[in-house]
Amino acid sequence: MRNKSREFLEAYLNNASPTGFESAGQQIWLDYIRPYIDEYMSDTYGTVVGIINPGAKYKVAIEAHADEISWFVNYITEEGYIYVTLNGGSDHQIAPSKRVNIHTDNGVVKAIFGWPAIHVRDREKEEAPSMKNIFLDCGCSSRKEVEKLGVHPGCVVTFEDELMTLNDRYFVGRGLDNRIGGFMIAEAARLIRKNKIELPYGLYIVNAVQEEIGLRGAEMISRRIEPDLAIITDVTHDTQSPMYDKKLEGDISCGKGPVLTYGSAVHNNLLHMMVEVAKKKKIPFQRAAASRYTGTDTDAFAYSGKGVASALIALPLKYMHTTVEAAHREDVENVIRLIYEVLAQLEAGRDFRYIK
Repeated sequence: MRNKSREFLEAYLNNASPTGFESAGQQIWLDYIRPYIDEYMSDTYGTVVGIINPGAKYKVAIEAHADEISWFVNYITEEGYIYVTLNGGSDHQIAPSKRVNIHTDNGVVKAIFGWPAIHVRDREKEEAPSMKNIFLDCGCSSRKEVEKLGVHPGCVVTFEDELMTLNDRYFVGRGLDNRIGGFMIAEAARLIRKNKIELPYGLYIVNAVQEEIGLRGAEMISRRIEPDLAIITDVTHDTQSPMYDKKLEGDISCGKGPVLTYGSAVHNNLLHMMVEVAKKKKIPFQRAAASRYTGTDTDAFAYSGKGVASALIALPLKYMHTTVEAAHREDVENVIRLIYEVLAQLEAGRDFRYIK
């Protein structure tokens, strides 16, 4: 990976981008992609779209989502302890002993998820962490003291953990789901410009907000762009580590390439084209099945307006929705390659309908 790409990845992932509060991360993303696009647009809730060939009639979207799971301050006790509620699919079981940032109008307030010491817990009646008993401690002894720091119900809270590299193979940190997708579509756009590919269609590089609470950003922007086809990238579960049931979750492994998903929202003609490109370019890939829906922005694009031919390229990820999400660097590179190669060979006006 080139140095500037790595610097962008670190800056982008280390920045907080909680659902509904993505704007700072969106600005980092836009600043990076700006040299590789002709123009950009943003919508009311903060989705940002880089555009190549904006005047073209045939429109292709590549998309990732920009938001990360987080918490909201929900209640402050008289003693100054803070109880939280979910913003997206945050995991209460990993919270105890974690360091967090509370984002206020006055700046970041540091806090921790406290937890009773092992010495004082009744091991026969131990309570597991739950939304009823996890709490934040920001070093204050009263509600008034907490409020003086600018903390109030509605302040968003993110984990403090930042990006690291594990064994020179894995990118590890919080928020890889799915800002690493934003990184990958930005890199695909960079390669198109670097290799001077003259696209015969308009390319919309979409970094959408609010996926974690119901695909909302994709739902809005898909209606505005009205693309002819959409390629979505998100993460999916590596199922090789302990406690996964492959009979239920499939057999997916980090390091073995992008995952191409089969499902009702995935357009088979587009999917088959992507499989052929992967085979022709010798890009390793895996296959997965989605029951009823993919749970990604693919669903929002596919069923937008009159229907959009859509497909999903997923990145295998260990430990999703934790602070140690882990993605294999070769998988990241191969997702970028596959998106790039699909775009490079795609002709304008291609009709993906099953019956013509």
